[in-house]
Amino acid sequence: MTISVNTMRAIDHWVGVPLCAVVSPFVALIDGIKNIFSRATGAPKKILFIELSEMGSAILVDPAMRNAQARGAEIFFLIFKSNRASLTLLNTVKPENIFTIDSSSLGSLIKDTLLFLLLARKNRIDTVIDLELFSRFTALLTGMCGARRRVGYHIFHGEGLWRGFMLTRKVHYNPHIHITKNFISLIHAAFAQEIEVPFSKIEIPDSEVRLEQAIINPSALEKVRARIEKLAKEAKIHYEPSKNRLILINPNASDLLPQRRWAQQRFSELIQAIHQKYPDDLILITGSPAEFVYVEKVRAVANVKNALNFAGQVSFAELPPLYTLSDVMVTNDSGPGHFSAVTPLRTVVLFGPETPALYGSVGNSIAITANLACSPCVSAANHRKTPCRDNVCMQAITVPQVLDKVIKQLHDADLAKAR
Repeated sequence: MTISVNTMRAIDHWVGVPLCAVVSPFVALIDGIKNIFSRATGAPKKILFIELSEMGSAILVDPAMRNAQARGAEIFFLIFKSNRASLTLLNTVKPENIFTIDSSSLGSLIKDTLLFLLLARKNRIDTVIDLELFSRFTALLTGMCGARRRVGYHIFHGEGLWRGFMLTRKVHYNPHIHITKNFISLIHAAFAQEIEVPFSKIEIPDSEVRLEQAIINPSALEKVRARIEKLAKEAKIHYEPSKNRLILINPNASDLLPQRRWAQQRFSELIQAIHQKYPDDLILITGSPAEFVYVEKVRAVANVKNALNFAGQVSFAELPPLYTLSDVMVTNDSGPGHFSAVTPLRTVVLFGPETPALYGSVGNSIAITANLACSPCVSAANHRKTPCRDNVCMQAITVPQVLDKVIKQLHDADLAKAR
């Protein structure tokens, strides 16, 4: 039985806050004893990044990880077991340096947590960077793993989201700059020679926010291409990659924030509009194996012959080849918008409860948002949880709006190919 997102949030609050209050004095005492005998000197050598729940963030933190590597540090990563695959798209972290926690049950969560605390000491981690936005669970992991340098976001004079005194280097979370820059600010804090309050009083130029591109194995590319052609042939659709474009529609979003979903009906109408504009192009409606039924409903309502249910047809590792073969993708604000950024694929990403100013894709992407007065309604200050049950911010996005951006992205893609 998988622990639900709301249950995890409740545990993080009702159990995490008291635990942070109890553990903080002990962490401070141990730090004090260590400082009597020896002080941490030199730059970080072994840095552990902690980001458990957001698969897309494992991509967005990549520029920060490469920044740490360029400074000579070996990097490690802790992530929920179910999200581990997101670290394989760019292979920045060596497989043996990835630690996982199984969150499928409370028992496995406790067991893997204790195992991680042992592994962190065994690997002599000297620096931990907590990437989570005010999670008490990750704060406890940070404080108890034995590292001398512990970097993360601190509330300072703000109210709420208190999580103890686990950090040795406290960084102000800036809700007005992109999350990739916030992550990079943690690296600057980790390597800073002088103590600051708060850390990272620096400008982070846009040039530092650059994603590496995935290295695509030609055989993997051909394998995915053959699978698409086979599916099209079975559906009696004429599809020639050299002549017909490939358009991806990703209609779902994770249960972490279901308010991010554009309506199924709207996606169906968009598929009809794209087919009317480009009748010869192939449309694949994507999703995980668990989303097959959701995707099938979108396909059935659209009732377009050239639109196929592609949910579960590729593994996570095959996403870069799929994106490389495709011309454009329309997606809710979710993982695929970030995963595609490691390829040349052009995307159109729909935003509602979140803002592209903070979480926009750093790839060839166009963001669409209604800019309502109530939006964005989720942030670090509310644990990314909203009371909204009527996502008007998503409903306000129209099919013609999205189609217009699809047309623009396809036009730009055609120009790029012609060069």
